[in-house]
Amino acid sequence: MPLLLSRDDVIKVLEMKDCIQVVEQAFAELATGTAVLPLRTSITPPDGLALYMPAYLKEMGALACKVVTVYKNNPTKHGMPTVIGKVLVQDPKTGDVICIMDGGYLTAVRTGAASGVATKYLARESSDQVAGIFGAGVQAQMQLWAVAAVRNLSKAYVYDISSEAVDRFMNEMGDKLHLEIIRAESTDEILERCDLLCTATSSADPLFEGSRVRKGAHINGIGSHTPGARELDTEIIRRSTLVADSYEACLSEAGDIMIPIEEEAIDKSHMKAELGEVVTGKRPFRIDDEEITLFKSNGLAIQDVATAKLVYDKAVAAKIGTNVDL
Repeated sequence: MPLLLSRDDVIKVLEMKDCIQVVEQAFAELATGTAVLPLRTSITPPDGLALYMPAYLKEMGALACKVVTVYKNNPTKHGMPTVIGKVLVQDPKTGDVICIMDGGYLTAVRTGAASGVATKYLARESSDQVAGIFGAGVQAQMQLWAVAAVRNLSKAYVYDISSEAVDRFMNEMGDKLHLEIIRAESTDEILERCDLLCTATSSADPLFEGSRVRKGAHINGIGSHTPGARELDTEIIRRSTLVADSYEACLSEAGDIMIPIEEEAIDKSHMKAELGEVVTGKRPFRIDDEEITLFKSNGLAIQDVATAKLVYDKAVAAKIGTNVDL
């Protein structure tokens, strides 16, 4: 009898600090070899794209598959979102599907959580740091939430081409985090004032000049995840100590990394570690306070599976959701 969890159900039980903890564990399992992470499978029906993202985390006892579809005509033709996601959680002992949950909010939080893990290990530990967020959408909100969960922020700056989006961001996140949030008038203002940078936009072109990033900064690169698009230019990739969520994903999906390699500005060895290797101590992290560190996130199924297991366990404990007889 599977448990059905709506988006509202997921929102009720999923907190960023808890998600950061389980996502960190998932990356550790990936590094130690107790995670099974097949390549995502894609199917292209006439009007869209369907992605299937399974994973198994042995130590956490988590087995699940996320199904994501991208149909650009959904809003105009069917009154539905362009991107739709669901997660099927299985009992690893029997294989039975024990939960079906909405995957939209879950995906947003787990993406933020990966940046939280990276920031925890890679960013400087000085107090009263300032965050700079490029973008003002849902994922940008999650980035700030995650960074604020692992570092003591004195304030944050946000930049977006949409003034209305910035207004919503400032109101919602200021209240949520009890943090002063300032509208940045330019990308340069963020580079001049901020220690922690998060890029969470839909831009296909670099957002700023990498030469202007100040020493000691940490960057979470989130928005771009196709070979021909990048938020970060070649110069900041070259200047940074680069940590990947996955070497394989960065070399097959991330234009931020693939384009500089094609330009021969860097080679594959420029990726110093995967995040799981940093978490488990297999690879060193920040060397000094002047080093620029950069985490490139593509999004891995281990994050979805760990977060889905967390949501399921908390929902059962709180008696949230609807059981259905299939």
